[in-house]
Amino acid sequence: MSKKKSTGLKKYIKGFWIIFISPFIFVFLLFFCINIGLFGPMPSFEELEDTRSNLASEVYSADSVLLGTFYIHNRTNITYDDLSPNIVNALLSAEDIRFHNHSGVDIRSVFRVIFRTILAGERSAGGGSTLSQQLAKNLFPRQQDPSTLQIIIIKLKEWVTAIKLERNYTKEELIAMYLNTVYFGSHSYGIKSATKTYFNTTPAELNKEEAALLVGLLKAPSWFHPVRNPERAISRRRVVLHQMARYGYINQNEFDSLAAIPLDMSEFKVHDRHEGLATYFREHLRLQLLKWSQERTKPDGTNYNIYRDGLKIYTTIDSRIQKHAENAVKEHLGEYLQPTFFQHWAGYSKAPFGRDLSEEQIDRIYTLSIRRSDRYRNMKRDGVPQDSIMKSFDTPTRMRVFSWEGEIDTVMTPMDSIRYYKHFLNAGLMSVEPYTGYVRAYVGGNDLRHFQYDHVTGSRRQVGSTFKPFLYTLAMQEGESPCAKVPNSPVTFRLDDGREWTPSNATDHREGEMVTLKWGLANSINFISAYLMKRFNPQAVIELIRRMGIKSQIDPVPAIALGTPDLSVYEMTGAMSTYANKGVYIKPTFVTHIADNNGNLIESFIPYQEEAMSEQSAYLMLELLKNVVDEGTARRLRFRYQFDNPMAGKTGTTQRNSDGWFIGLTPDLVTGVWVGCEDRGARFRSMALGQGANTALPIWAKLMRNIYEDEELNISKDDFEKPHEPLSVEIDCSKYQEKADGFEDIFSPEGF
Repeated sequence: MSKKKSTGLKKYIKGFWIIFISPFIFVFLLFFCINIGLFGPMPSFEELEDTRSNLASEVYSADSVLLGTFYIHNRTNITYDDLSPNIVNALLSAEDIRFHNHSGVDIRSVFRVIFRTILAGERSAGGGSTLSQQLAKNLFPRQQDPSTLQIIIIKLKEWVTAIKLERNYTKEELIAMYLNTVYFGSHSYGIKSATKTYFNTTPAELNKEEAALLVGLLKAPSWFHPVRNPERAISRRRVVLHQMARYGYINQNEFDSLAAIPLDMSEFKVHDRHEGLATYFREHLRLQLLKWSQERTKPDGTNYNIYRDGLKIYTTIDSRIQKHAENAVKEHLGEYLQPTFFQHWAGYSKAPFGRDLSEEQIDRIYTLSIRRSDRYRNMKRDGVPQDSIMKSFDTPTRMRVFSWEGEIDTVMTPMDSIRYYKHFLNAGLMSVEPYTGYVRAYVGGNDLRHFQYDHVTGSRRQVGSTFKPFLYTLAMQEGESPCAKVPNSPVTFRLDDGREWTPSNATDHREGEMVTLKWGLANSINFISAYLMKRFNPQAVIELIRRMGIKSQIDPVPAIALGTPDLSVYEMTGAMSTYANKGVYIKPTFVTHIADNNGNLIESFIPYQEEAMSEQSAYLMLELLKNVVDEGTARRLRFRYQFDNPMAGKTGTTQRNSDGWFIGLTPDLVTGVWVGCEDRGARFRSMALGQGANTALPIWAKLMRNIYEDEELNISKDDFEKPHEPLSVEIDCSKYQEKADGFEDIFSPEGF
């Protein structure tokens, strides 16, 4: 009996230990199986090390201003040192006050959840997830609609991941990592993006009430959104501040004063490609970088991805000049030219199209606009019948349309919106630093949201008289002086088809006289341009402008003397910069270098250069172009805008005032401006209003006025630098004439 009792006791003790140890063995085996992936894949150590997926690439200006980002998720990482203590204190108070006392899983919190939240039903008792567990969940999101068993497995996997994170990172690194991964609403992923969006500041500059608001958003970004739901946001901010007071990060007096501060969201701005500075530039850059990324590989052999890799793109844009340029366009078009255009066409049935267009031609323009619209393309793709599509364009619809005073909420038919937008003048502007080729400002249009066509690089329009300096350059290369005289008389060309063509002047002023080249260019005289074209031939002009960076197709016909080629603002500005750079063409450049998300250099960009003409020829052309400002078609820069420093430039106006141009040159900045409607048939009816001196030149003037008044910028008011070697020709026309008296002029009209 004694032996049986002893055996029974041993069995009892053995059973007790089996029962006691079994849960621990079960838990150990469960976590072991989870860790080796039997319940689904677990993140590897390499994945834990590289938690920076989907990082936004950042675009910086030359003066270190963040212009914008390219992203799938608008996220940019920061380090713990970049954080204000206020955001750290608010986060720990609201989410995990015992963060520094656990190793990823807070057992005390787990038991609180079991006994108080689950068993006792106290929903206010709080959750059991630590920051490390939340980070694991943010890094490796849960699947949608999981079952109860799946939720348990997922939770356990998060525990394992949290412990791994705690073992491989410091507490400070985990806080920074957490704040880099969480979503704050309004397309803001991570604390850096959120502070920029909500307060236009940085994580290091957050004050206590701002930090409390952002941490409060994490619970439910839409529900507590401070713009859409300000009362809820204030209430949630108060809860976070109360937690900060509870744990000693602020005292009671601070809590009372901070909780009473009104919500200030004046700096709130959702950042997307349609907002901020240089929107057209950033869109052009995005398309160029997509091509670049297809040709560049990372160390692992894969191509760079501008939406995921967190690249740092350092551009040549100067944010200050860019802002001045955008303001100049808005000031001239929005406050003067566009209202004038509306008034100019008020009451005209064909507005804004000229009388030379028939009703059929105008109908074709509108039909083409319909077919190019997103509405038409989407409905066509969805298989909507043609008659239903066309009917939809005559159906009133609620929409937001552009105005220079801001978007207008209205109801109109899509067809009426097309007619509305046909009345708008557009602008393209590019500023280049001539001796580096760096593009300092780029304005592709009025508003990227409503006018997506880029009028700097994407649009080519007739250049008019801004083309004429290239003809005069050929004369300067032949050793002629700006003071050399030519006959202001008609010149006839025999064309390839046997017809004859004789260009005409806009006026008969000084017709039949011998006039200087300087006077001819200053007054944009067609007879003189035709004279030079006949002497040097179209092919010589094309060969010259190819060296000056103009690559667009140009037919070698005499008519190019009057500016018939369609060229871009980009091409024209780059070419004219050659004169200010002593005859050396430098291809306009947008990016200096690109680095990876750790700051390691990926590639630097050196602008292409080519000597297009001699230094003397370039300087002589500057003398000619300066006279355009002093005495010619751009003289309003002197008497209306009161500029008294040396500057050069050339206006341009195309047939029937469809396009207005001005390209202005100073030693430090060359800027090209184009103004016109989307359709060439839409235009001013009078030369006084439609000429480049009235449409484009004022934008340049307002830009340069703002630049000169900006003390942070160092744009020279000095004269252009003379060539190192003495000039071989006389540029003082009074002295030139004294020498020429008694001799036959170099340019003899005989034979023409």
